[in-house]
Order: sequence, then structure tokens, then C-alpha cells
Amino acid sequence: MIRPAELIQRKRDGEELSAEELSELVLGYTRGEVPDYQMAAFCMAVFFRGLSRAETFALTDAMVRSGDTIDLGAALGRKVVDKHSTGGVGDKTSLAVGPIVAACGVPLGKMSGRGLGHTGGTLDKLEAIPGVRTELTLDEYVAQVREIGVAIIGQTGDLVPADKLLYGLRDVTATVDQPSLIAASIMSKKLAAGAQAIVLDVKVGDGAFMKSIEDARQLAETMIAIGRDAGREVVCLLTDMDQPLGAAVGNALEVREAFDTVRGDGPPDFTELVLDACAKLLALSDLGIDEAEGRRRAESAVADGSAVERWQRWIEAQGGTADESALPVAAVIHELRAPRAGYVSRLSAIRVGLAAVHLGAGRRTKEDEIDHAVGVVVRAKRGARVEEGDVLAEVHARTSSEAEVAAAEVLDAYEVQDAPVEERPVLLEVVT
Repeated sequence: MIRPAELIQRKRDGEELSAEELSELVLGYTRGEVPDYQMAAFCMAVFFRGLSRAETFALTDAMVRSGDTIDLGAALGRKVVDKHSTGGVGDKTSLAVGPIVAACGVPLGKMSGRGLGHTGGTLDKLEAIPGVRTELTLDEYVAQVREIGVAIIGQTGDLVPADKLLYGLRDVTATVDQPSLIAASIMSKKLAAGAQAIVLDVKVGDGAFMKSIEDARQLAETMIAIGRDAGREVVCLLTDMDQPLGAAVGNALEVREAFDTVRGDGPPDFTELVLDACAKLLALSDLGIDEAEGRRRAESAVADGSAVERWQRWIEAQGGTADESALPVAAVIHELRAPRAGYVSRLSAIRVGLAAVHLGAGRRTKEDEIDHAVGVVVRAKRGARVEEGDVLAEVHARTSSEAEVAAAEVLDAYEVQDAPVEERPVLLEVVT
């Protein structure tokens, strides 16, 4: 049996650990033989020292082997696709992409996680829908992808239990934004859940774990390498996260916005990213089409209502109420107004994200309960012209006092200038 303290010390001192050592550490932690405090210390050592490519793959492989795996392609007799984001503020993309891709005849199976730090988790958003189950058995997961064409589930005790444990630990020990740990977490879920082709959305900027395009590119290349070593097709989109994606930040608010987008009424930046991701997933599928045709088919599924129909079938299959009027609503809605006229030159994603966390939309400790109703809706984004007194954002809160505190935080996220602001696309780069 390895001595965890020895591995922590060696990694702290910059040594490279073997695949066997990393495997024993991860599997020991999963079995409860390595306590949280030692694994937290190991994550902090990795945060400062990093992992080599070989170590990163070994960590990912050990996390996959901590539980069951599934070959969705063999189970369905089809090529199954998946989409994942590294986490951002207002990023509800998977909720819209899944039913659109399924409506185009391509099965999508996805295993997701919960919120980390200021970023929202897909499972937390889904669970804002009354009745939704995210903990499906493997048999239920396979059956739903076969019958409905889309399933988004959490890590059950059988699938990647090591990542489920580490995910929550990293969130409360300031070890979230480390490239190898992010890559291992994401790719372990992708490999275990069984998709053959994966589109990864790597966020870049103020509200992302990767602050620079160079760091985002490094993370993308790391995940692509893990995927290739495991025999999977992987494409990475590097996308802007200097400001929130779309307008809604907060669980029920984001579900509403995702549904609006599936029926063709979403914000322009969010709609563009959703269609980009759909086009790439459809081009990677077994339909034998290129990206241009994939984009056309995704737009058609939204326009003819088949994506909405698939959304409703998906939500109901997981026990949820597809009627958006059933979503929880905050007791207080406070309008934040512009203190001066001009153009919005900056809207800090991380400040908006933290304001939402402080309202209760995210977790500050591992045990925190999510309030699905609260959050922020930004009404003026970067480049928008505003007049004094125009609504910049809405704060959805439990109490008036909480709303006022959050409104001050959101106001600090805004900068307004006299001159017009140059537009910047959501999609910055594609890495293959």
C-alpha cells in the first residue's frame, strides 16, 4: 500500500509519479482509505507543480477505472456524441444542444457535474425543473439515449466515483482551475460515459478557469491528447467568457433561457454558440454530413419545432415537468439601472457569477444547498448603448436586502464609456 504523505511530498517537490502510484492513490481515495485532507493536499501540490502528459493520462485512466464504464456505441449500434464545457457564467449550452442534436437524429449521451466555484453546474440547472432525476442507472441511461436520443445524468456510484468525490473537494479547496485536474475530470466522465465523438467548449477570459487564449489552447490540447489515446474523436471550441454567456445567470433562469433558445427565441450570442456546437457534433456523427449541412439541420430543427418536442420528451423521460411555468421564481426582482449614458465597455463575468453565488445560486461550501430560483439576468451586455436610468440587469433574490447587496456587486461588474465598443465573437478559435 502506498503512503499518501510520501506521494504528496514528492509531488510538492516537483517529482513525477508513476501510473501505478497515481492509480493506487485515486483508487484508495475512492475506497475511503485516503482521507479528504490528504487528497486536498495532493490537489494543492498538483495545483502548484502540475502534472506531465503521462501523469495526466494516468490520473484520468485511474478515475475511469474507479467505477463501471459503458460502450454506448456498441449498446445502441450507433455513433454517440457528447458535448462538454469547462465551466462559465451563464453557460447553459448543453441544455439546448442536447435536444437539438437528438431532433436531428443523432444520439447524445452526457455525464455532467455540479457547480464549481463561480461557475454553474449542468446538474444543478436541470434539477431546477420539478421532478427531474439526474441519478439514472446505467440501464436507464442506455435505454433513454436509445428511445429519446438524449440523456444528461450525474456521476452515479457506479460511474467515475473518484471524480464525483474529487469534484466536490476541489470546489472548496481552491484547486479548481488547474489544467490537468480539469482535463482529467472532464475526460474521465467522457470516456466512462461511452460517447465516441466529443465537442469540448473551453472557456477563455475573466469568468473562466483559463484566463488567456494560450492557457485555453494548452488545456484543449491536453484533452484532445487524452481523447486520442483512448480512441475518441475530440474537437475543442475556445469561446469568450469575459462576460456572461447569454443573459441569464442562475439555475431556473438559465433553464428558461435554454428552452427559449430551443424554440428560436434565445439571446444572439448564446444561440450562435449553440448552433456552432450542434453543427460540429452533427459533422462528427454517423450521418455523413459536413458542418455547413449540420448547421442547416440544427437551424431547421429549431424552426420546425422538432427540437422543442424533443426537449419535452427528454425532460419528461427524466421525471421532470416540461411546462416552464413550473420552474421556481424568486420572491424579489430588483432592477439595476445605469448611472450614466454611454456604451457598455465591460461586463465582468466573474463578478456577476460571484453575485449569483452570494444570492444562493451556487455553493460556497461542499454541503451548501442551491436555491434554484435566484440569480441575475443581464439586460445590457458589452457594446450595448444605454441611457441614464436604463435597466442594466435584474437581480432575482430571496429578500430585498440580499437583492440590494447583489445589485451593488453587479453594478461593479459594469463599465460604461462614451465611445462605441468593438464587437467580439463568442467563438474565438477551434482546436482539433
